[in-house]
Amino acid sequence: MKKKIVSLLLAASMVATLGACGSSKSTDSSSKADTSASADSTASAEDPVQTLIKNTSGTVKLTLWVSETDAYQKVMKEIVDNFKNEYKDVDFDITIGSESEANTKDDLLKDVESGADVFAFADDQINELVKAGALQEVSQTYTYDPKEVDTDASINSATVDGKLYAYPMTASNGYFLYYDKSVIPDEDAGSLDKILADCDKAGKTFGMELSNAWYLYSFFKGAGLEATLNDDGKTTDCNWNSKDNDPTGAQVADAITTAAKDKAFKNLGNDDQMSAIKDGKMAACVNGTWSSGTISEAWGKNLGAAKLPTFTCNGKQVQMGSFSGFKHIGVNAYSKQPGWSMLLAEYITNAENQSKIYEATGEGPANKADLEKASSPALDALNAQAEFANPQRVGANFWTPGNSLGQSLAEGKYSDAQKLLDDAVKGITAEVK
Repeated sequence: MKKKIVSLLLAASMVATLGACGSSKSTDSSSKADTSASADSTASAEDPVQTLIKNTSGTVKLTLWVSETDAYQKVMKEIVDNFKNEYKDVDFDITIGSESEANTKDDLLKDVESGADVFAFADDQINELVKAGALQEVSQTYTYDPKEVDTDASINSATVDGKLYAYPMTASNGYFLYYDKSVIPDEDAGSLDKILADCDKAGKTFGMELSNAWYLYSFFKGAGLEATLNDDGKTTDCNWNSKDNDPTGAQVADAITTAAKDKAFKNLGNDDQMSAIKDGKMAACVNGTWSSGTISEAWGKNLGAAKLPTFTCNGKQVQMGSFSGFKHIGVNAYSKQPGWSMLLAEYITNAENQSKIYEATGEGPANKADLEKASSPALDALNAQAEFANPQRVGANFWTPGNSLGQSLAEGKYSDAQKLLDDAVKGITAEVK
């Protein structure tokens, strides 16, 4: 019931000026009719932002969740400060919290009513957030319409059952290869075997988080094995244990372990990769646009970026696939300030601020005009990888078994690859309770 009330309040705050704009069919010239006409004219002249301001009293308290990275925290503070200045007649108390976009759904759904008013999240979480009633539908807008200015792909990823539930913010939530050109020649960047050999020769390392199913997916996807969301929107269809595919799932698993056994290969997450790069120990890694600033600072003119390489599997070279995705800004359906929450979300993701976010983080904008202008080695590499990428759409049970599978393959401590895969797929495809 509360969600419905919030929706009604939002609608009222945005269309109060539009409630009686139609002309009367009556020719009655009474003072009552004249008064109504006068009020209608005034209402029509006001824009929804001014209506919201006029209907606001007291302090507007909002909580915003965005990435914990320094770049995001810094740029969001700038954006929020500009927002306050834009609407300086209103007293704001806006708290910026640190929240990885990958964890937003899980943390928000622990207690939606006490969660952030406005939050960033990865687009694959949208179905569960909508089903939980946690997202306010973007049914009306204040200053621009995302459907008119953002890419079709980003809008589609923010849409459920024909309704827009979020504001696209970035269009580069994927991964590709970074490499140090002083160690790895451009002609070697297309082969994992050659990358590892170059790293071994130079006493350097290659980083990839195998124990994260998001990255592990790349090997199986490249080999033609799938992990996709079922029509129920909750469970995952996965055939990574296939015995009929060429190569088979077991052959892919063995190929991953063979690569991971190379002394240069390090199963490391983002923070550890960045530390190793800063220390001069790592010469290549699988990562995303969010790390471009750190890597560029470390490697300078030697920074190289490319699509993911091929890997050897059953005597053949197989092109690695990947997940692709977007980052969105959502509004809590239980926010006590729905109008201001939606205006803040809209402001964060307008063209100017998408450009600020790109400049600060390296993550490509979802805005069509900004995306056309954006260019960097990282974005060029992401675009090259797009041919081999699929939107991230998997059920909740994909992650834990997938992460465990990746860890086992990285360690190589198994005797039967088929059994290992059978057990993992059983967990991945299990019913979501």
